[in-house]
Amino acid sequence: MNTKKSQPIKRDARVAEAYQSELVERIARAIAEDGTVEPFKDVYLRRFSSPTEPLLNLAAPNFHVIAQGSKEAQLGEERYRYDPYYYCIGTVELPVVTHVVEASSERPYLSVSLELDPTLVGSVMSEAGQTPPSEPTDVHAFSINLLDVDLLDAVVRLVRLIENPTEAPVLVPLVKREIVYRLLMGEQGERLRHIATFSGYTPPIAKVIERLHRDLDQPMRIENIARELGMSVSGFHYHFKAVTAMSPLQFQKRLRLQEARRLMLGEGLDAASAGYRVGYHNAAHFNREYKGLFGLPPMRDIERLRGVTKGNIGLAAD
Repeated sequence: MNTKKSQPIKRDARVAEAYQSELVERIARAIAEDGTVEPFKDVYLRRFSSPTEPLLNLAAPNFHVIAQGSKEAQLGEERYRYDPYYYCIGTVELPVVTHVVEASSERPYLSVSLELDPTLVGSVMSEAGQTPPSEPTDVHAFSINLLDVDLLDAVVRLVRLIENPTEAPVLVPLVKREIVYRLLMGEQGERLRHIATFSGYTPPIAKVIERLHRDLDQPMRIENIARELGMSVSGFHYHFKAVTAMSPLQFQKRLRLQEARRLMLGEGLDAASAGYRVGYHNAAHFNREYKGLFGLPPMRDIERLRGVTKGNIGLAAD
């Protein structure tokens, strides 16, 4: 009895191992040097030959699979470490600290990610007969989950199409839909349904996040936002943290400091100008908060990043 029950598990393990080996080989062929490529719209391959520095990135909604190596992500006070046995999913644009922890020239870090289009998710949900959640719920916007064989199979078939340009235009959209379907049918179904249906608390919080991105230099009026959402201030705090793992003010601070970092690194602004651009009118306050998040004063941090990343601050993002 026990032997019979273990046979499918062993078979799945063998199949998964074969798929993972193929995924490594195909990604390695598709991206021969460190960096990022986009073989199809919203599909990204990444390669690193050594561990990377922890970098604060704005992670767009996406589904991410590591083929080789491992990575660590930190959202607020929560830390996640994952490898080829897991997949990562994020459902709103979040300030996540990420870094590759296992990579070498012999065994480079290799990954594939798919940005999640709410329109696509909604279309697949409709075809699958999924209905909007009946009760409003809080859905954490970032999660790590075990990667099952069927989902891995779809990912491998998506990457195979890189070497088949004749069939890719027809089959890539279908495989993307299959991946979204399998996510909907799996542990993350509720999370994706909330993205697509705009019910529950997650979509209102997502709209607040969009506003924070848009109005980085503006003060946050928490009482006004809570009133607009029909929540108490304490209720707004509770639901925002349930989705993002951070308080609204922590979230806004990370967005502001990340954008200031980008402005200094990418546009050559000095610290005072970058801080002012994102809403800091006191240079000493900006320098203090910047050092508290990134570990160094602004310009020293930028000098370090230019040496470490050669200007590619977003390479480590997934």
